[in-house]
Amino acid sequence: MTSETEQQSRAAVALKYDGEKAPTISATGTHELAEEIIRIAREHNVPLYENAELASILARLSLNEEIPESLYRVIAEILAFAFHIRGLTPEDRKPGAPDDSVNQ
Repeated sequence: MTSETEQQSRAAVALKYDGEKAPTISATGTHELAEEIIRIAREHNVPLYENAELASILARLSLNEEIPESLYRVIAEILAFAFHIRGLTPEDRKPGAPDDSVNQ
């Protein structure tokens, strides 16, 4: 069960990663918009990673903004996990391959 405060502070952030540059913010939202981002991710079988603190940090960035260098390691670990559970390897994700966004 979630408290009303937790429900109100729910945020979602979607990341886009092309394999060439740092991941960028492709969507952010709170409340109903966060639920819609999550719904779309689930609809497209995009792995979800829940971390309220990280989502809060990423939500401060602008759309299409690259993640800051200080978050490279944590985001790389999340992306590696997301690719792994989808059965992908680095060889499957060459730079310039068709877009296949991974969301948070």
